[in-house]
Amino acid sequence: MTTPTLVPRKRRGAELTLTLLAICIGVAAYCAVGLGSEGRIPAGAVKLAGCLVVAAIATHLFVRKVAPYADPVLLPLVICLNGLGLAMIYRIDLGCEDLCLGGNYAPLANSQLIWSALGIVAFAVVLLVVRDHRRLQAYTYTFGFLALALLVLPLLPVIGQNIRGARIWINLGPFSFQPGEAAKICLAIFFAGYLVVKRDALALAGRRFAGIDLPRGRDLGPIGVGWLISIGILVFQRDLGSSLLFFGLFVVMLYIATERPGWLVVGGGLFVVGAYFGYLAFGHVRVRFDAWLDPFADPDRNGQIINGLFGMAYGGILGTGWGQGSPQLTPFSFSDFIAAAMG
Repeated sequence: MTTPTLVPRKRRGAELTLTLLAICIGVAAYCAVGLGSEGRIPAGAVKLAGCLVVAAIATHLFVRKVAPYADPVLLPLVICLNGLGLAMIYRIDLGCEDLCLGGNYAPLANSQLIWSALGIVAFAVVLLVVRDHRRLQAYTYTFGFLALALLVLPLLPVIGQNIRGARIWINLGPFSFQPGEAAKICLAIFFAGYLVVKRDALALAGRRFAGIDLPRGRDLGPIGVGWLISIGILVFQRDLGSSLLFFGLFVVMLYIATERPGWLVVGGGLFVVGAYFGYLAFGHVRVRFDAWLDPFADPDRNGQIINGLFGMAYGGILGTGWGQGSPQLTPFSFSDFIAAAMG
């Protein structure tokens, strides 16, 4: 008696159904913004719907041909998020046009469509070049060094740019972008490749303390390196969000690979220690923490936080609806705004 061979389902039909639903969500959100802010469906709704349909269906057909056993949920999720992002950018465009003097404001929604198209092309190239993801394991440390190089780029004196206190941008001619976004992908590949090799040692070896399985001291090297990298980002680039994201990515992937809560305890403790040291030693970190704890102490400096608090309070739990909020900046100081709001 022969054992029947298990053939996995392709699920391309499910992907197509979810893709069409994602398109409907994006177009409906775009129309809702126009109806809520201007009382009419935007003139570009047909253009947006056409672009989304062509891009989504073309990408789906490409995946059906090149990667028939891919996860059927990922592509619809990306299309849905992209459609919602376009609707939000369009709402910001409408608010900025109201405040712009002289009509010099350039809408950002059209630029976002171009970037979406470039993303689809890059996605297709990756699928064509990397036909088997296991081949990336041979380049584990290459991706690790590439990630470090990308993180260092904003610190270079010529191309690195300091914008609003954070040094995370670089300028190359007419283009500017954050190399840390590409570094996230490289770090994820590096972490995955490293954990495939070291998973057993990290998962099985260690000591039990206070009911928690903690890793061995010599196995703490990778998490120590991740901790130092995150602290370096915190100090030199002044970017709290990226620091937490990079370090959290490593700790969470360690936990997923080993299923040992001890990694979460050690990683969380290291980050708390590093953040506390940063608060005591560096003024820009202390300013961020103080703004988070009491944004009303300096209304003009912490206007973005206060604007968000008032916006969330005004919208309530469910919000006011697409296009009915007020995303544009107030034309007066936030100290006057608070004084007027509090009567």
